[in-house]
Amino acid sequence: MRRRLERLLGIAATEGNALLPLRNGDEIFAAMLDSIRAAEHTIDMMTFVYWRGDIARQFAEALADRAGAGVRVRLLLDGFGSRLIEPDLLDLMDRSGVEVAWFRKPLYLSPLKQNHRCHRKVLVVDESVAYTGGVGIAEEWCGDARNENEWRDTHVQVRGPAVDGIAAAFSQNWAECHDCLFDERDRFVTHDTQGDAVVQVVRGSASFGWQDMQTLIRVMLESAQERFRLATAYFAPDQYFVDLLCATARRGVEVEILLPGPHTDKRVCQLAGQNHYEELLACGVRIHQYQPTMMHAKVITVDRIAALTGSTNFNRRSLDHDEEVMLAVLDEEFTAALDRHFDEDLEVSELMVPGRWKRRPVGQRLAELSVAPIRRFL
Repeated sequence: MRRRLERLLGIAATEGNALLPLRNGDEIFAAMLDSIRAAEHTIDMMTFVYWRGDIARQFAEALADRAGAGVRVRLLLDGFGSRLIEPDLLDLMDRSGVEVAWFRKPLYLSPLKQNHRCHRKVLVVDESVAYTGGVGIAEEWCGDARNENEWRDTHVQVRGPAVDGIAAAFSQNWAECHDCLFDERDRFVTHDTQGDAVVQVVRGSASFGWQDMQTLIRVMLESAQERFRLATAYFAPDQYFVDLLCATARRGVEVEILLPGPHTDKRVCQLAGQNHYEELLACGVRIHQYQPTMMHAKVITVDRIAALTGSTNFNRRSLDHDEEVMLAVLDEEFTAALDRHFDEDLEVSELMVPGRWKRRPVGQRLAELSVAPIRRFL
């Protein structure tokens, strides 16, 4: 699996990494804020969503505090996804010396570029610890998925050589938005062995034609021998990946997909995915809809030995249009932890039954068909 990923993607995997899976806002935000508040040299952070609320203020205050203490702090915000950030938080950070840059503000872009957003979520502190995953900085991600106001998500803390790959994801987008790529506060440290995980950091970038993120998922599907599990917030694949999911199931692999249920935040994307349910169910794919709240995690596990997690959804927008980052991990302990989370999520999910889904109302079918013309943008 390692050599297949390295040769087909052209990205070397790194050994000696320690990974800590973090589930939901209570765990994720606490760990990220602890790292920020302990920073001594540099903080690099990028996010698609930076909205409003107490957690948004906590991050702004923590970043401003460290900048005021002499730490170099850089914050990269997507021009569309973070447009709702409160102006006084930007003022606070600016006064404290935080360098804030905007990725492709729609006002200043051609129509073509406006569709290509930076969906990566990255935090790198002191070049020694990094975080990536699915969470944005907003109240929706706070809590522990106890009700519909507390979203379900997964993030990962990384220590070891793979931190460099995550830092490169930040640098790639920062270079587009800012004249200074590095300065004297960058130490370019060499990473010691922190654990046993083998990690490949894969970056997806807006492009025309096939790209690395599609190759990564394709390799995982075609390599699966026993079980392929997918949890994703937005499921709107093209026919190629629908056929590939079916082909994987037909050769005897147990294929399970976990998707948002009644509390999805993007109904139009859900409809685009539901248009494929009947075909997938007929192939033997098992589809579950998460019931308690919005399911926003982006996780794939394969054969209990390999895992993907990061910012990429199983939709055309992530695979074709947006800047994304994923960790491809070969580590049984880490994969087992993600599989345990998946099992626990299944306990509060509803299984789609083929016969019952086939008898869904005509109105539902028409709604699914109505989004077909815009499916490639979802």
